[in-house]
Amino acid sequence: MNKSKPKIPVAILNGFLGSGKTTLLKGLLSQAARQGLHVCTIVNDMSDLDVDGDLIAGTEFIGRNKERFESISSCVLSSKKGLERLDSTLARMLSNDRPDLVMIETSGSCHPMPLVEYFGSRHDTSLHGVLTLVDCAMLAHDYEYGHKLIPTMQQNLSLDKRDTTNLLVEQIMFCSHLALTKADRIEADRVQEIANAIHPINPFVSIMSVLRGKLSLNELLQMPAYDHLRVAQLITELKPALNLEADEDRPYDLATRVIKDDRPFHPQRLWDACHQHLDQKTYRSKGFFWLPGRSDVSLLWNQAAGSIGLELVGYWRAGVLEADQGRLSDYELNVLKERLETESGRFGDRHCHLTVIGDKSTVDVFTDVLKRCFLTETEIEYWQSGGEFDDPWPSNIVRVNN
Repeated sequence: MNKSKPKIPVAILNGFLGSGKTTLLKGLLSQAARQGLHVCTIVNDMSDLDVDGDLIAGTEFIGRNKERFESISSCVLSSKKGLERLDSTLARMLSNDRPDLVMIETSGSCHPMPLVEYFGSRHDTSLHGVLTLVDCAMLAHDYEYGHKLIPTMQQNLSLDKRDTTNLLVEQIMFCSHLALTKADRIEADRVQEIANAIHPINPFVSIMSVLRGKLSLNELLQMPAYDHLRVAQLITELKPALNLEADEDRPYDLATRVIKDDRPFHPQRLWDACHQHLDQKTYRSKGFFWLPGRSDVSLLWNQAAGSIGLELVGYWRAGVLEADQGRLSDYELNVLKERLETESGRFGDRHCHLTVIGDKSTVDVFTDVLKRCFLTETEIEYWQSGGEFDDPWPSNIVRVNN
């Protein structure tokens, strides 16, 4: 009798918008590459602009193995459309390949229950774990260090209301492993307070703190496999409500907006906009942009709740060409020039491309504010003639290592 092949383990990284899933995934993939593990990776983004997919695809460990990576955007995996695309993606990935592990990073608006059900019915894969990331800074700011999370959920239940608080609580309910992120952004003695406040939501899991995405891959792989029986009753109770949400590619009254422009942001105006107009219901904004005083570097905009980060992700080709002082060969110069000739923007390959994710009632407000931060034509003329603008953003920007 032929023994059936062992199922391929699947690890899901789940958690609300901006909780640090992409940073953690990059760290885990880096470890997998060093250990020689064969990993297939799927990244999901509810927005049309797939920032996280671009960041993961651009890393060295994915760059050499494009066939082991897939990005699913413009929907959440927990929707019917998302599950259909996940199913076809896995069919393609696993048709002629048997990886050691499949890792899935969900959109922050993804509910874990449909994924738990989906993998519970598959014959070639097994759900190793659902690791939910919870942002300490967000809980501290929006839920009084976690103390308001359960009462707000209870109030929603009494009003027959579903919103992002329900999603956050249910992400914790369905996880098999729980990680607190961004603990370095709050007082050290309040981290345990947050853990104590949210542990009753899922008393079956231990809570760990993960700083800057540093989690041991071996530690993750050695954790017990997902217990489907534990959540069986929970699935029965929640399924009627979630069946209604399954038809929505952007549930929980969430909306996405995409900003695309070749102009740079005015640094002072952008700074003022973020400090004056960033609403609590603007959950996430992210993307790539540039500033007139730093026109050589491509910057990553990374906003989650009230926290904003700027990171260096690379150098614009136009900036490299303008800054060259005989360091490039004629061949390298010609390659750069040929590539820049294919760009449609008036500043070469420089551009701003961001997505804003928030409540439908407020997402347009912050999007419009950001659009007003681009340099005007008069300001562009002033800058190109040698003028400078005040730039309050930090001069020391972290480089994103690929």
